[in-house]
Amino acid sequence: MFFRHLKPDPRHLLLPSAFCLLLSAFCLPPSASAQGAHEGGGEVVVEGRRTVRVRGVVRGVIAFGGDVIVEGRVEGDAAAVGGSVVQRPGSYVGGDVMVFGGAYRDEGAGAAGRSETGRTVMFAGYEEELREVARNPASVLTPQLSLTFVGWRVLAVLFWFIVSLALTAATPDAVSRAAARLQMTSLRVAVIGVVGALVVGPGATAALRFLPPMVGGLVFVTAMLLLVVSYLFGRVVVNAVTGRWLQRVLLPEGRRSETTALLLGAAFWAVALALPYVWPVCVLGLVVVSLGLALTTRYRRKRSEKQ
Repeated sequence: MFFRHLKPDPRHLLLPSAFCLLLSAFCLPPSASAQGAHEGGGEVVVEGRRTVRVRGVVRGVIAFGGDVIVEGRVEGDAAAVGGSVVQRPGSYVGGDVMVFGGAYRDEGAGAAGRSETGRTVMFAGYEEELREVARNPASVLTPQLSLTFVGWRVLAVLFWFIVSLALTAATPDAVSRAAARLQMTSLRVAVIGVVGALVVGPGATAALRFLPPMVGGLVFVTAMLLLVVSYLFGRVVVNAVTGRWLQRVLLPEGRRSETTALLLGAAFWAVALALPYVWPVCVLGLVVVSLGLALTTRYRRKRSEKQ
């Protein structure tokens, strides 16, 4: 049983975001979890809706945007996102300690305070960002306009423009075929992408949980590589298709070029991914389309060979 102080994670922190989403799927509302965590008179004290202080015996604990202070006994895992896990003298953690955006501090518990099989997973980065977003979840969907924000958008345009140029120059035929496939069979690509996402996401998670460690790890890494490569390729194709459409709308025929199309496409999606409340839909759409394009490549090629 976990204690949850549910506060979403920033979109630009991929690893902590995935961690939060996976854990939050199994968590209960704060009040119910706090009551269910008591065992044998154990106590969970929440200070200012930030820090989780454990006294007595609980089965597991997690805090978003604050620290976990263990003064009693935690039979399972102790985790903090945007905070630290602190073990006081005489305390005990029987499972793993997972910290994202903070640190694990042993203040005197020693070897007797941890199980021999317990592991420590620590990602000590973006602590202030994680804490800030945990305290103000709406900032995830409504980014604030600032020089830093604008700078990141400009860098995103340049990055995807360069990647699009490089990939188009390296594999022009593949990009052209994928762009044509997206324009002619967009519904089929979307359906296959949705099915692929539903299989890859839960499948990779299930592999880690139910398969032997080596096999599950290999399946998970393969699935992540598929997502990364397909997103990279699909984003370039979407940039090209979007840029060509924008060229037809905005520019006369004499000023159109493939380079201009890629730049327009990269700029369009950089702006779309910065829009409040719209960017999650855009991200989901790009992932689905990218998977659909990657999973239909061989199908389209075989069909062309038969014709």
